[in-house]
Amino acid sequence: MAKVYQFMGNGFEDIEAVAVVDILRRGGIDIKTVSVTGSEYVQTAHGMTLKTDMMFEESDFSDADLLMLPGGMAPGAASLNEHEGLTSLIVEHYNRGGKIAAICAAPFIFGRLGLLRGKRATCYPGFETYLEGAEYTAAPVTVDGNIITGKGPGATLIYALEILRQLTDATNADKVAKAMCYI
Repeated sequence: MAKVYQFMGNGFEDIEAVAVVDILRRGGIDIKTVSVTGSEYVQTAHGMTLKTDMMFEESDFSDADLLMLPGGMAPGAASLNEHEGLTSLIVEHYNRGGKIAAICAAPFIFGRLGLLRGKRATCYPGFETYLEGAEYTAAPVTVDGNIITGKGPGATLIYALEILRQLTDATNADKVAKAMCYI
């Protein structure tokens, strides 16, 4: 079973975090939510308080198949970008061939880290200038090698199902989509 960690700071987009966790768990993925706030509780962009599975400082991510970032900029992705431990982890994981995923504003972090050079990527409109060295696709979801990027809140289900497809197979992703009445 694939192992995924989703990193969350205050102000992330609700649907981009919660729906992805839901879909991946439905598909049999072991996904854990990780707070980078110093507290096990995080606040969404729209005022919900959620309890994460673990805190960054108390965790080991060596078994990760995929590291994932939800978007949102109030402060959302900005707080993830400022967390030096997280950004170092992303670079190390990617350099070892691990998969990384980000949606909405969060792909800018991959751009800032130099991970998108020569890659295709998508993000929330207006953030494409921060995808340093990438070819911006404007697609709902873009996969290039071991990088998966999503456009924004409205693309969350497509993004989550593509992550599930990448970690398992098309049959499993289609089964989950059908059970959710998506297709």
